[in-house]
Amino acid sequence: MSADSNDSQLNLENLIQLLLEVREYHPSSKMINMSENEIKTLCAKATEIFLSQPMLLELKAPFKIGGDYVDRGGQSLETICLLLAYKIKYPDNFFLLRGNHECAAINRIYGFYDECKRRYSIKLWKSFNECFNCLPVAAIIDMKIFCCHGGLSPELQSLEQIKRIQRPTDVPDSGLVCDLLWTKPDNDVKGWNENNASISPRFGVDVVTQFLYRHKMDLICRSHQ
Repeated sequence: MSADSNDSQLNLENLIQLLLEVREYHPSSKMINMSENEIKTLCAKATEIFLSQPMLLELKAPFKIGGDYVDRGGQSLETICLLLAYKIKYPDNFFLLRGNHECAAINRIYGFYDECKRRYSIKLWKSFNECFNCLPVAAIIDMKIFCCHGGLSPELQSLEQIKRIQRPTDVPDSGLVCDLLWTKPDNDVKGWNENNASISPRFGVDVVTQFLYRHKMDLICRSHQ
């Protein structure tokens, strides 16, 4: 069953309804038969919206902020398509932050590439990652809560640095974008610990305290573990 018999048009309401039906199957085994053109249209429309909005979102509560929408089970396609569909339907009320798995180098390894290749094509996988390269990487809620998937960065001195990041952008091996998606807090660390095997350094409580004081914020909300 296709979400829309006419590939040139995107029947958003029908598509969302079909994707929501997946929840009724336990264990989740139902695959939605969307055409590749429909999914590419979804990616293109969502990308256009992402690029029209800031790299550092400034929002009002309440919001749930996350990342890592793919590589989390056998139906990453249904998951990300539903999220993109909601973004298109509610562009000013539904927001997605980039996670470290919204990166070709990572989701090439952890399942999303294989799922796209098995069910559709490598070209579709590339289309998704072109979309991911346009996702915002951070948000500020009510001017008091800093949100990102990973954590802080030793390179982050001003929030203007995030606003100036040009898109589309892949995730580099190091630097500000990489850190915002990868770093983790560590209660046993003071300052920055860059002498470990992880992609990005870990940061201590003192780094968090200094950041919050400097920017007059109350807390940091993150989701990467």
